[in-house]
Amino acid sequence: MIIYGLETCPLCQRAKKTLEDNGKSISFRDIRSNPLNDVELNELINEFGDRLVDRKSNDYRSLNVWLKNSEVDAQISSQPKVMARPIIRNKNNFYIGWDDEIKSQILSF
Repeated sequence: MIIYGLETCPLCQRAKKTLEDNGKSISFRDIRSNPLNDVELNELINEFGDRLVDRKSNDYRSLNVWLKNSEVDAQISSQPKVMARPIIRNKNNFYIGWDDEIKSQILSF
């Protein structure tokens, strides 16, 4: 299982800890220090579309007008912190965010 997020993101850390505490093998990928390549980014865009960008974040609001009007891949490539997180990949299943519903879905595998 892979978690894409930020080391400094409390929600990402909560998801990682909960999954590890429940015996799941986790690989954590900090998207700021190890950005997504084009293939990975396109796979996530195909899965989530525009939801992949957190438009409520301060990082999104600080983007210039050109980037705000750009495609998702350009926004995330230029500023990885605008990606909604955590993104959890469990084999061929993808999840965005961390709440009770997602937690129960992942832990049921």
